[in-house]
Amino acid sequence: MQLVSDIMTTRVVTVNKDTAITEATRLLMEHHFNGLPVVDEDNHLQGIICQSDIIAQQKKFPMPTFFTLFDGIIPFTSTSHLEKEIQKISAATVGQAMTPDPVTATPDTNLEEIAELMVTKNYHTIPVTKEKKLVGIVGKEDILKTLTS
Repeated sequence: MQLVSDIMTTRVVTVNKDTAITEATRLLMEHHFNGLPVVDEDNHLQGIICQSDIIAQQKKFPMPTFFTLFDGIIPFTSTSHLEKEIQKISAATVGQAMTPDPVTATPDTNLEEIAELMVTKNYHTIPVTKEKKLVGIVGKEDILKTLTS
């Protein structure tokens, strides 16, 4: 049985919350990554910024739907959800666009569990942590490599 520690990449390219979206985009494209872990100064995982988080900036602003009742306006969408959408669309930094608290693995996680997550949840990149510190990353390509060895 293979473990994440057998295939994970340990020399991880990371960004922090203050990194500009343009810089994160450049890193994703330059290295052909699907996602970059977001860490603090102590290498604690804060989130992940994926291609889809950046592409979300190209979405149209979601016009809230609402109805009126007795001269009052009742929205169908929560204001907090609307605020999050606006923040992602207008993000200038990684911290504004990232997905906080991403799904993670540990070095001892079974490879089958990671494959299951990637397939069922459509994850492309999963950070590997030990005691909340980033120690590696596993991508779909890492799993594919196990099939050819």
